[in-house]
Amino acid sequence: MGQKLKIAGWVAVGALAGALTTVQLQAVARGALSPLPLEELQQLAAVFGMVKSDYVEPVDEKKLITDAISGMVASLDPHSQYFDKKSFKEFREGTSGRFVGVGIEITMEDGLVKVVSPIEDSPAFRAGLKSNDLITKVDDAPVKGMTINDAVKRMRGEPNTKVVLTVFRRDENRTFPVTITRQEIKTQSVKSKVLEPGYAWLRVSQFQERTVEDFARKLEDIYKQEPKLKGLVLDLRNDPGGLLDAAVALSAAFLPENVTVVTTNGQLEESKASYLAAPRYYLRRSGNDPIQKLTAATKGALKTVPLVVLVNEGSASASEIVAGALQDHKRATVMGSQTFGKGSVQTVRPLGPDTGLKITTARYYTPSGRSIQAKGIVPDVWLDETAEGNLFAALRTREADLDKHLGNGQEKPQSEAEQEATRQREQEREQARLRLEEEQRKNPGGRMLPEFGSDKDFPLQQALNRLKGLPVVASKTATERTTPPVEN
Repeated sequence: MGQKLKIAGWVAVGALAGALTTVQLQAVARGALSPLPLEELQQLAAVFGMVKSDYVEPVDEKKLITDAISGMVASLDPHSQYFDKKSFKEFREGTSGRFVGVGIEITMEDGLVKVVSPIEDSPAFRAGLKSNDLITKVDDAPVKGMTINDAVKRMRGEPNTKVVLTVFRRDENRTFPVTITRQEIKTQSVKSKVLEPGYAWLRVSQFQERTVEDFARKLEDIYKQEPKLKGLVLDLRNDPGGLLDAAVALSAAFLPENVTVVTTNGQLEESKASYLAAPRYYLRRSGNDPIQKLTAATKGALKTVPLVVLVNEGSASASEIVAGALQDHKRATVMGSQTFGKGSVQTVRPLGPDTGLKITTARYYTPSGRSIQAKGIVPDVWLDETAEGNLFAALRTREADLDKHLGNGQEKPQSEAEQEATRQREQEREQARLRLEEEQRKNPGGRMLPEFGSDKDFPLQQALNRLKGLPVVASKTATERTTPPVEN
């Protein structure tokens, strides 16, 4: 079982990154609290006292309290979380798109770290690292045998400290050391390229504070190359979500002004809200609006350019907001597979300078009123992930697979046909697991699926065919996944 979970987690990398956060960062003064349950608090104090006095060895009081808080919050749902000092710092880095390191996007190949691309104007970029370079050592530590997370930790560090990377460049058949000074890196969550005359691809990998700015800049680049763009693919595959404001801003770029993008509903009055396609609904932290700064020609073209949105099981949260809004307003054709199904909003409330609480405060609904919590966005056109079919998609975890997941209030008992479909998915999961194990034995550390945006990217090619009016190879086996009733 442990190995199965390990492999499933490997396939789902990106799908669960950042804890699938659609968040509103707020510091709100709470009103009067409801009366505290004194009897239960007395029990808690009694247990704390017994553990402190009777346990076999001394215990750390602060850790006991922290663990008690963490357990209380974790029991609610998979996305509520107590942040201690370390995890709060990491969370802030994740949503800000900033960290200290060398500035490269990496993957693993043959047990080594492969440079996918250096981040523009980063220390690695200035040091001359190139795509496809292989890193064999980080300082004196051989990379062979490390996990990708171990390698990342070694390359990150404090600002202005140095790290020596040993690089093998295959096209030059040489190995050489590169000394790089770590700096704060601003990640780019948006990539783009013109696929061929008249058609472009724009990928959003996560919704961070800089995403809207990067999105606007990439769009201007596209329209400079192709002023008469005939079709655009917005790629949200494996986008785990992020900031709600950024999702509203991106949706607004394509939609008519003032139409509904998303609504939220929760226990607090502030959680009952509608977000429209207008700047006042997404400019919450600054007055800077990159969307409004687009040229008039680009802004006008975005409202009408034929649009396909690519999604998969790893598209979650904020990316589902965008896909749902564009689908409901019939602004785009959604293609791919059923999305993750995270239709809840988390609010982060600081508890002090270094700690905080991320708590689920609302469900969100698409413009037509659909709750996709634990269900997901169902695509207009189903696609397999490769021409050979869905090789590993069955292994990817979705919201409905998570313990204690929040229901959407619309669950019904499964029919016999739906129960049979669930059993069939379990069989497919086992087959996919065995297939993945075999592929990993043949090619340790290698890429199992083509890179998004490459000429071997099967779903992207089908999206391009759709925009051109050419035949699309739709999936013959994919079906809508129903949501079983939530167990209380």
